[in-house]
Amino acid sequence: MSRVLVWLITATSFLALSLAPAQSEPKYAIAMQGEPALPPDYTHFSYVNPDAPKGGSITYCRVGSFDNLNPFILKSLRTTARGMIDQDYGNLVFEPLMQRNYDEAFSLYGLLADSADMDPERKSIEFHLNPKAKWSDGEPVTPEDVLFTYDVFAEKGRPPYSDRMSMIARLEKTGDHSVRFTFNDKANREFPLIIALTPIIPKHAFDKETFDKTTLKPLIGSGPYTVDKVQPGQRIVFKRNPDYWGKDLPSKRGFDNYDQITIEYFLNANAKIEAFKKGLCAIDDEGDPVKRERDIDFPAFHKGEVIAETFDIGIPPVVTGFLFNTRLQKFSNPVVRRALGMLYDFEWANKNLYGGRYSRTMSFWQNSELSALGHPADDREKALLAPYPGRVPADVMDGTWRPPVTDGTGNDRKVLKVAFEMLKDAGCKVQDGVMLDPEGKPFGFEILTASQDEERLAAIYQRTLEKIGINVSIRSLDGDQIQSRKQRFDFEVLVGASGSSNSLSPGSEQIGRWASTEAKREGSFNLAGVADPAVDMAIDAMLRARSKEDYVAAVRVLDRLLISGNYIVPMQYNTQQWLAYWNYLEHPRKTPIFGYQLPSWWRKPN
Repeated sequence: MSRVLVWLITATSFLALSLAPAQSEPKYAIAMQGEPALPPDYTHFSYVNPDAPKGGSITYCRVGSFDNLNPFILKSLRTTARGMIDQDYGNLVFEPLMQRNYDEAFSLYGLLADSADMDPERKSIEFHLNPKAKWSDGEPVTPEDVLFTYDVFAEKGRPPYSDRMSMIARLEKTGDHSVRFTFNDKANREFPLIIALTPIIPKHAFDKETFDKTTLKPLIGSGPYTVDKVQPGQRIVFKRNPDYWGKDLPSKRGFDNYDQITIEYFLNANAKIEAFKKGLCAIDDEGDPVKRERDIDFPAFHKGEVIAETFDIGIPPVVTGFLFNTRLQKFSNPVVRRALGMLYDFEWANKNLYGGRYSRTMSFWQNSELSALGHPADDREKALLAPYPGRVPADVMDGTWRPPVTDGTGNDRKVLKVAFEMLKDAGCKVQDGVMLDPEGKPFGFEILTASQDEERLAAIYQRTLEKIGINVSIRSLDGDQIQSRKQRFDFEVLVGASGSSNSLSPGSEQIGRWASTEAKREGSFNLAGVADPAVDMAIDAMLRARSKEDYVAAVRVLDRLLISGNYIVPMQYNTQQWLAYWNYLEHPRKTPIFGYQLPSWWRKPN
């Protein structure tokens, strides 16, 4: 070989290495901001009992039904059996590459991958699979399983799993136990962590051709439980896998303490609470403080056989309220939505339904530094909003905005008058006691409800709206019906939430909730149909922020835009979680910032 050729090969190799993303040393944990809180030699998370006894069984109870065991497909998106992957009960069957610590804003620790090698610019990440990781049938977890997961999710999966390949430039096996993701310009700084949290499925146990079909056949995963019995729509039973590969990992110590987990389904909340009183259900998580006091008044509670307890949480409350479908012409004007938003009488509801125990929800990140409330927009925020003049009202910009406060009588005319004048300015008028829209058609809408509690709240809203000529009807649907309607965006107004949970580290999940790309995507969680370039900008700025100051500014801008958009009429919240449970259960002493974690509870030995 000539010296010139040798020089060319050497130079080419050097150039390739210099252009490749610089990798850091593999880490046992990664964090969205800063460094993980726990040291490399940590033995368990702070909110578990690492010596919790194993054994016994537990039965959780839900209102609704199920007709599918595959949680990754669009069909039966919201009627998949709980527990397969589950924020409340734990990921019993399927697991991600890394495990979240719920006592930190957003840090991940080793699970299927025992370490991760992420370049400083977050343009790539290499996961090193734990050589001990196995599927429940004993087969090893391999890089090929990771590649297959992303391949089948992209072609046959549901959002958000189906979207992730669009941000990946290259996915490759780099060793017998390693796989590297290289990202394109669509990816953001959070995306490597989202990859780490994506559940992995076994290539040998799934048929790509039929992956998008619903199934009730028990599926193979890597998690601590396997599906034991299925009674469609009524019951699913999980049994602990005695050969679970990860039971001694630091990130799994103190979890998965039951030999058997059963999830029972009920047609309505009344049937569920009666089952709890009879001892069939282990836990009751009633959110209404007045209703819970009434429901808990039964002999087992007075004997001490049932315990009622509150748990403090350190994250912003989930925003719940009356959610408008802004895809409809009647809700396309934010001024109309703002006027309608003024007419929920929180003061009356709090006094008469909740005994004054609740606070008014006003921000999407309330009670945190991420909230726009009480924080005037700084120069960073103003720069982000500069291309969108007038999008945020002055009182929201300076942090002084608050919803109107009524006198609590249920008939505060001053608030009605202000809302009425706003609707007039938007082109509406009243004729013969009926509110007409700008086209002269009667203005009214239907509210969908899924429970008696939601019906009560809708009736309060209905009563106020009717005083200015807006005709509101209320339709109650069962769980399956309302989920189907949500999936198709087939509703006018529903009692909904901004998400299933909230966080001190909002990230890519905000795309699914508010981004324009999700507004018309069937099955997305952007139920309100938000399609605003300014909101897209704020989410992008949040995901690309490199400093804490830039991150906080971007989230506050998103908060200001969502408040100004009036997509949801916020109701109320409580800063504590409440649970009633039978006294055969026990839980760790510490509650993490995300609230109690049921997978860390255990059954007292007999």
